[in-house]
Amino acid sequence: MALPGFVRRGDSHYDLFLRVTPNASRNAVEGIEMRDDGQARLRVRVTAQPEKGKANKAVTALLAKALGQPKSAFTVIAGETARDKTLRVEARDMEQALAEFVPAPES
Repeated sequence: MALPGFVRRGDSHYDLFLRVTPNASRNAVEGIEMRDDGQARLRVRVTAQPEKGKANKAVTALLAKALGQPKSAFTVIAGETARDKTLRVEARDMEQALAEFVPAPES
């Protein structure tokens, strides 16, 4: 199964490339955004304020629930204070959960 463009697989982890909107009206995983440079990012909205790590914690909680992983498996490895973030998920097999974020092929 092919991984979505916003995911890079490592030996025992996955790196997720995100575009986060803090202070939103609701918590939601919006879908995949394609950048002009061809880079894919998963758009995530959270109601938390972007201060003292609150938005990062909210993103972690939202994605942990959506992917069926414990919050402790997530680490922000890039973009701690930026909207563009890279989250590392320590997991061996998440292809099925990640496939839910890929739009279904048109028939």
